[in-house]
Amino acid sequence: MRVDPNTLGGSPYVVGSRVPVRRLWAFYRSGASIERILKRYPQLGPAKVFDALAFAFDNEEVVSADMDREDDFLARAGQKPARKSLSAEQIELPFAPSQPAPERPAVQKPKAKR
Repeated sequence: MRVDPNTLGGSPYVVGSRVPVRRLWAFYRSGASIERILKRYPQLGPAKVFDALAFAFDNEEVVSADMDREDDFLARAGQKPARKSLSAEQIELPFAPSQPAPERPAVQKPKAKR
C-alpha cells in the first residue's frame, strides 16, 4: 500500500494500480467475498487484495477518514454517497425462492472398443 499526496488526493491505494484501499474495504465490509473482489479487480491478484485488507484492518481510522473524505467530496458534487452501511452481514433479498431446475436425462458414455 502507498499513500502519496500527489496520487488519488493522498488516499491509500494499492501499489501498481489506482485502486483505493477504501474501495476494497467497503466491498469487503458490505459482505463481498475475496473471490467477488478479485472478479471486480482481477489485475490486483489475491496477494494485493489481502495486503489491502490487512492494511485496512490495521489502519481502520485512516481508511474510515478516507471514506468520510470521499463522502464529503460526493456531497459537494451533488451526488449521494454510495455506501449505506458497513455491516458485514449479507442483506436478505426480497426475491421469491427460485424453482429448482428440471432434471436432465443422464448422458450415457459410449462403450469402449475391445
